[in-house]
This record gives sequence, C-alpha cells and structure tokens, in this order.
Amino acid sequence: MSLTIASLNSGSNGNCYYIGNANEAVLIDVGISCRETERRLKRLELSIKKVKAIFITHEHADHINGLHKLVKKHKIPVFVTAHTRRHASLSWSEGLAGSFQAYEPVRVGALSVTALPKFHDAVDPHSFIVSHAGVNVGVFTDTGRLCEDLVKNFKLCHAAFLESNYDEYMLEIGGYPLALKNRIRGGFGHISNRQALQLFMEHRPTFMTHLLLSHLSKNNNKPEIVEQLFAAVAGTTKIVIATRYQETDVFHIDGRPVPHQIHQAKKQQLSLFDA
Repeated sequence: MSLTIASLNSGSNGNCYYIGNANEAVLIDVGISCRETERRLKRLELSIKKVKAIFITHEHADHINGLHKLVKKHKIPVFVTAHTRRHASLSWSEGLAGSFQAYEPVRVGALSVTALPKFHDAVDPHSFIVSHAGVNVGVFTDTGRLCEDLVKNFKLCHAAFLESNYDEYMLEIGGYPLALKNRIRGGFGHISNRQALQLFMEHRPTFMTHLLLSHLSKNNNKPEIVEQLFAAVAGTTKIVIATRYQETDVFHIDGRPVPHQIHQAKKQQLSLFDA
C-alpha cells in the first residue's frame, strides 16, 4: 500500500497539500481559491470526490482563504480546533466540522491523521502526520523552531512537507522592517534553510524517500539556494521544491511500514491564549 501526495500550492500566497490512498484523501489547509484547488487537482488527475476531510493547521489567511467556498460546494468536513474556529470566525463550518486534539489520531476511512502542537504566532497551531498501513507523511510548515515534537516525529516519516522559509543572510540584509524580521526568525515565525537542513541531516530516517521543501519566502529565499543545499546531502531521498506558483507532481510514497507511534513532547506547547 502507498500514500499519494502533492503540493497544490506552498507559500504566503496560499498553502494546500493533498495526501491520500487509493480510496480517500485529505487536504491540509485550503489557502488558494476553490476554483484553483479544483483546477490543480484536475491537472494532477486527482479527484476532489476522494477528499473526505480538510484539516486546518491554523487561522492565517494563506491557510484558509479558499476554505469557505470549497466546503460549501463540496460538503467536505473540516477538522479544526475550537480555539482556531473561534478566532478565525469559522462558525459557519460547524455543521460540517469536527475537532481534534494533539496526539489523538482522527480516522478518515483507512487514513489516520494525528496533530502535533507547534510554535507559531497563531492561537492554536498544529502540524500533522497522515498515516496509512504503516506509511507516514508529515506536514511541518509554519513552525518557528526545531522543537521536540518536530524532531521526534520527523524521524517517523517516509515523506514530509518541510518548511524551508528563508535564507538568513537574505532576511538580514533585506528591506523588511526590523519588527517583521524578528517575527519571522524569533521562534514563533518560520524556520530557515539552515534549520531545515539541520533537521534533515541530523534526524532523517533511513526510509525517507521524499522531502518536499515548502513555504519558501518570495523575498528572502530562492528555490535554487534551497535545492543546492539539500541536493548535496540528499542521498537516496528525492528533493522537491514546492512552489507558490504551481502544483508539484504527484508522488507515490511506498516504504517499509513503521509503527505509528506519534511522539508526545514532555511539556506541551502553550496556546497563545495562555501566553
């Protein structure tokens, strides 16, 4: 058995990731329009009818912009935390909505989706691992630091969407205001190319076949920088740059099944409500 994955769009202009098996699929975030989501799925020969649930990482616009119209048109259940639903004014979704708790798997047909807390400047942000028949795919974007949850669970993944948001030198010399620079690199924003590379080099499992580098900054990064950094150490892992301009190819993730043992950090991340 295998999982099929693709990035439909990745960046501050919209994020949307497809993960599925032969019978059902989920979308992680819907930050591009309903029409564009449909177009990109069609070009990839992926059916919207197979999408049985949408999971929302957090409430920022580039992760939910297309959600309302897609859900209204296709009646797809939305899984989102109660904090995020309230903060993002998603009460309209309650008739087709469920919630999730960190570390507690949600079943979507034969798929299992497990949320992991992460550090980001949102009210209740989460990463996800989607699993089927012992094959795991992680979605690790919009995370401000290499926390214990990220490191431990990255080691479980046969494939992952991993943020590689900014080049540290480009951010430093660029034209962003200092407050914005500090927000990006301050532990509740995004991880840099260097941090993503560190995670990959130190904690990549031997069975990881695909790494989709995601959420690259338009102004503070370049795809060729990221590709060069990771290609030098990729080994047998296929490196893919998920862009803000178009969908990636479809990739089929097979591999030696590993136990679905989602790691729970000793100290859970506090919601920003409690900060």
